[in-house]
Order: sequence, then C-alpha cells, then structure tokens
Amino acid sequence: MLDRWVDDEIRDVVARMDLPVNRHGYDAWGASKATAQRLLVVTRWLYRHYFRVHAEGVEHVPPGRVLLIANHGGQLPFDGMLIATAMALQAEPPRFVRAMIEKFFASQPMVNIFMTRLGQVIGLPDHAERLLRDDNAVLVFPEGARGGGRTVRDRYRIVGFGQGFLRLALETNTPIVPVGVVGCEESCLSFSQLKPLARLMGVPYVPLTPTLVPLPLPTRVSLHFGEPMWFDGSGNEENATIAEMVRQVEAQVQKQMDAGLAARRSVFFG
Repeated sequence: MLDRWVDDEIRDVVARMDLPVNRHGYDAWGASKATAQRLLVVTRWLYRHYFRVHAEGVEHVPPGRVLLIANHGGQLPFDGMLIATAMALQAEPPRFVRAMIEKFFASQPMVNIFMTRLGQVIGLPDHAERLLRDDNAVLVFPEGARGGGRTVRDRYRIVGFGQGFLRLALETNTPIVPVGVVGCEESCLSFSQLKPLARLMGVPYVPLTPTLVPLPLPTRVSLHFGEPMWFDGSGNEENATIAEMVRQVEAQVQKQMDAGLAARRSVFFG
C-alpha cells in the first residue's frame, strides 16, 4: 500500500544505504531494503511534519563501526525511530542504523518479524559485537526500560547507564557518539509505571499517561549528536575503571540534552 508513495528521494537513500542484501532481498540478519523503503515513507513524514525534527551534528558520526549512545524516553521507541531516520536522511552517505531492542519484542507475534525486517536486533552482547565487527552503526539506549518508561519527575535526567556498551566499545575498538534527544519526553508523559499491572501483563512497565494510551503528541524534537569519544582498553577492566568511562559518556549525553533544552523556545512550536 505504501509503495505508491515511494519517491526518488527515498529510492536514492535506500539504494545508497550500507545494507548489503542477497538475491532474495535480505541481509544476514533478515533486514529488507524493500521494507526499509516502505517504512521510510512513514518515518520521513513523522520526522519532517509531525515531530518537525531539528538534527544537529549528524556529520560527527564517523564512517564504519560506531555506537550511537542516547537518552531514552517517551514510552514507545519514537526516539530510536527518529535517530535512525536522521541517519538515513541527513548522513552522507545514508546510514542504516541497527537498534538494540528489548527481548520482550522477540516474543510478540508479527512485531518480531517486523522488527527483523527493519534490521532491529535483540540487545544481546553477542549480537552487538557481531554487528560492530561488520562495521555497522549500532544504536543503544543504556538506560534500557528504566529510561523508556521514565516518569515526568525524571525528565531529561539520566537514570543510569549500564556498563555493557562501554565494554563492547573497548573490545571492538569502536567510537561512541553521544546523542541527546529533546522532545520525546513530552510527547508521551507518564506519571507512573504501574509496576504491579506491568508484572501481571509480563511487560517492563505500563505508563499512566494523560490520554491513558501511550500515543505521542506532536512535540518539536531536536537531536544533538556530539563528537566521537574513543576509549583505550580491552573490555576486561575492573568495574570501577569502566564505571568512570561510563560516567564520561553520561556527561556527554547530558551535555547534548542540555544544549537542546537551552535552544528550545517551546515544547510544540519554534
């Protein structure tokens, strides 16, 4: 149904993406250029007209393997979608971003197939390492579900990064690009994670939103990509050593968020 909306811009972007596929149209992870092309019809509209994204510093993302490390928020993964769209539309050449997603999605019928076709991969260390060694751009939200389900009182405050991404960067000699996302927090405010109900449903959290459903409002979103960060080591360092490196990344992501907040004139306008 979306094929008729695929235009020359989208065809050109997908054709030049770093997504090698076999004669059946799929890559080694099950990603499909045809699916990426159709989805870009939707995400481009959301990116330019619904969230009216302003992306700054995309040129900082180096070629080859890279870890994009961002703050997470907004209940549903619209932040990941917008970062991936920015890398498709504004990076030169266009980049195909692989997001590390929650294991929860692997058990959801249809959703798991859709995620696979889009190149999104369950967030296991082994998966991320293989992708990086193949020179992919990998997006990680180190706050995990704690960030995605954060409540309004914790807006734009990092709730703590895990250490896994940093050890992975050291093991694979991968640069880290900090990304600050501003606007997704307000797109779907949550006042509670309703943990008892979430446990009954077998999900990480159930957001209590003003509209009672986690559908995003048309907030103005900005993405700030910082300078690449390089760390020396093997990945087998003591926890305290890794924790100090993680704090440096947290500080840079916070810096990018603060820049976006300082430049913002309005949540919905400007």
